Amino acid sequence: MSDATGPVRVVVTGGTKGIGRATALAFARAGARLVVSYGHDDEAAEKLAAELAGLGAEAETVRADLTTRQGAAELARAVTARFGAGGLDVLVNNLGVDGHRAFADLTDDEWRRVLDHNTTSAYLVTQELLGALAEGASVVNVGASVGLRGRPFGVHYSASKAALVGFTRALAKELGPRGVRVNLVAPGVTETEPGGGPPPPVAQKLAALTALGRLGRPEDVTGAVLYLAGPSAAYVTGTTIEVDGGI
Repeated sequence: MSDATGPVRVVVTGGTKGIGRATALAFARAGARLVVSYGHDDEAAEKLAAELAGLGAEAETVRADLTTRQGAAELARAVTARFGAGGLDVLVNNLGVDGHRAFADLTDDEWRRVLDHNTTSAYLVTQELLGALAEGASVVNVGASVGLRGRPFGVHYSASKAALVGFTRALAKELGPRGVRVNLVAPGVTETEPGGGPPPPVAQKLAALTALGRLGRPEDVTGAVLYLAGPSAAYVTGTTIEVDGGI
């Protein structure tokens, strides 16, 4: 993946595990230069850095709390230092957390935790990186299919991902005059780590509800992300692509 001036320059947030990790590795295999952010797991970051180096990728991992303005600004400074002002081609807002709680038992702290990670981080990071986005850049937000239809015992999670749909649609209209595209990928239930999915009985039930008869894998999502980031999607903006196996 490259343009007329060299390799594509990419930021992936929450990029050391699950879908984020698979996305970072996919971009690296395509020849991109990378900045990958993570929150606190230094061991996972070191492992990813070694994998990226093994692929010959020019990459940097940055530890930052992207639920805060300070953390988003720290990431933006690292990105500008590496790519220069107006040097960012692709921003993947992948950072997110899950949440399972009956609505009657939902606390303010749990509501804020999920909204801050899944929605507020995308707002903060994208705003801090506005000046770094190149003309014709692509912003890809990673949401969830439950943001389109809701999930019991996950009102806060569903709300946080639904908010990303509106965020994507509105920001696409605002940044369109700059040639910047903004889209969203909405995965279904995805086994982000080996053994990290739902309990086996639940996983089997959910898999049976999909048209393809299985749960998603991180690699299933990366194809949609790379498509939206690349020239084949040059006239695609403000849209949501569901990657949910037909559930």
